[in-house]
Amino acid sequence: MPSPTALPIQLTFSEQAVLEKIVRSHTSEQRLVRRAQILLKAHAGDSNAAIARALDVNRETVQRWRHRWSEAATTLPDEADEAEDQGSHDDPIHALLMDRPRPGTPATFSAEQVVRIVALACEDPQTAGVPVTEWTPRELAEEAMRRGIVEQISARSVERFLKGG
Repeated sequence: MPSPTALPIQLTFSEQAVLEKIVRSHTSEQRLVRRAQILLKAHAGDSNAAIARALDVNRETVQRWRHRWSEAATTLPDEADEAEDQGSHDDPIHALLMDRPRPGTPATFSAEQVVRIVALACEDPQTAGVPVTEWTPRELAEEAMRRGIVEQISARSVERFLKGG
């Protein structure tokens, strides 16, 4: 039984140039470089297995990026649009190569709440009316709830915030 053929990837000259620029840049994130390499090799006609071996990734990873590119290819600006808007082509390609949002529970506390709790930890507990010389995570959690920074928070969460930064 013949193996299925890989989804062909067609790149315009400017798309190819942007992907090659990502690969050559010393400041590009490695995940973006790897994805750009996959697309360039796919455009060159390499099979999924050959690309996977050459780049030391799973064949499924190669398939995923072929599919993502082919799905998004219709939304990328074409060559005529690029002539008017030189340099704007980088943004859609970089956006395409970035990770998609993953499912999961959203963050319980906003960055502002975390910063306010950390700032609270920098205050003297006695000026806040707490009869201790140093904050404990439990007392910080109670004070954060008393001040209305958060509705509810555990001492362990406060401890994680303080260790993080």
